[in-house]
This record gives sequence, C-alpha cells and structure tokens, in this order.
Amino acid sequence: MLTDKMIAEKCGPVGVMTFNNPKRFNAVSMDMWQGVKQILEDFRQDDAIRVVVVTGAGGKAFVSGADISKFEDERASQDAVEKYAIAVDEAYNGLHRFPKPTIAMINGYCIGGGLGVAVSCDLRICADNSRFAVPAAKLGLGYGFEHIRKLTDIVGPSFAKEIFFTARQFNAEEAREMGLVNRVISGAMLKPYVDNYAETIAANAPLTVAQVKHTVGEIVKDPDDRDLQKCAEMVKNCFDSQDYKEGRQAFMEKRTPIFQSR
Repeated sequence: MLTDKMIAEKCGPVGVMTFNNPKRFNAVSMDMWQGVKQILEDFRQDDAIRVVVVTGAGGKAFVSGADISKFEDERASQDAVEKYAIAVDEAYNGLHRFPKPTIAMINGYCIGGGLGVAVSCDLRICADNSRFAVPAAKLGLGYGFEHIRKLTDIVGPSFAKEIFFTARQFNAEEAREMGLVNRVISGAMLKPYVDNYAETIAANAPLTVAQVKHTVGEIVKDPDDRDLQKCAEMVKNCFDSQDYKEGRQAFMEKRTPIFQSR
C-alpha cells in the first residue's frame, strides 16, 4: 500500500512524484522510501509518461533527510538498519537507473538524503531560496562508495570533499557554481519553469533522449564496465525508427513532429 506521504500524479506526458511530509520538512521514513520504488515502477511501465519530476510538498523543503522521529521504530536493530539501507539504495538506484529523464525540482532545504535523491536525478532545478548540505561529519555517519560517487560525478572531487568536509549549508548560487544544480530560478517561477522544461523534453524524440541518457551513464562508468555495444544498438534503433522518419518529414513540412517512441 502506497503511503499518503508520497504523492504520484500524471500530467499528460509528465509524471510528478512528491515527498509529502511538510510538517517535518519532507523528512523521509521507511514507507516513503518504499513508496519511491512503487511510484517509479508505475511511471516506468506507463508508456504515456516520458519525463518524471521529483519534488517536495510545502514550499520549504525538497527533502530534509531521514525522519529521525522514526529511528526507534525503523532502526532499532542491526537487521532493521540493514533493511532500511536496502530501501534507501533501491530508491536512489531506481531514480539513477530510471530509463526516462528525471528532474529534481528543489525548493528550500535539500539536506542529507534529500541531496542523495537530487543527485540521483538527471537534472536539478532549484529555487533561489534553496539550501544544500550533507551533515554526515557532524553526526559521525559513514557514506558508501556509490553515494559519494554519484555526487563526485556531478561536482567533481574537490567540491565533493568540500561538501562532506565542512558539512555546512551551501546556498543556491554556490550550488550552481559547483555544478550541483543546472538552473537557479526565483521561487515564484520555479514550478512554471520546470513544467515548461519537462514538457519540452517530453515533446522530443523519446528514443533519442533514452539513448543519450544511457550513453552518458556509460561514460561515467569505469572503462572496463562500459557496455558500448548497447550504446551502438540504441543509436541504430534511433536511425531505424519511425520517429526518425517523422522528424525529417516534420522538418521539411515546417511543423512540430509528433513522436511515438517507435
């Protein structure tokens, strides 16, 4: 059963997943992490959904990390800690490996696990009041290789170290300078801007977008782990597709193409 603290909406070709715990700045509990997996699976199977936007309710936070009030129930034993870690990893990896484009729409606090959610998305667009931090060094927490690698792939080694070493909050402009976010938008304009961005991506050829997403994912892997054959196959599929014919014909006819993902 999907918790009411995770909201899934379908707005034409755009799926929206909202962390809905605003009283706790959208802090995430076990059932919310599990809800991420369920929502993403539904969006993945729905061919009408071409882009997914991830956001937080209430306007004050994207996600502020783990819900500490749930720790006694959810992390009281070693088995419980391991189960919780698996749920978090499944949520992060579900986003990171999702075959369709994902956009983190960030307003307010994006802290700890919230930053983990954001860096698991393809794009990050934030309001100018956003704040970013990983406070692990203030709590004595350890971070796994893949979690640190995702951040390092985006901002580079030096900024990744700064984020972890200082454990301080960075403002939106600092995040932009690091490359942590793609765009900084005024709070009032954030949603319409992201709506337009998502619709723009959704209108483009899905096979091309999927091919580029997959190829970029291979580029950031270690060379020995890359599947270059799959990259080449996806390129061939683009050129063999009806969408490629539609794109050329629409260009010649000076009209907007209608892509069918085939």
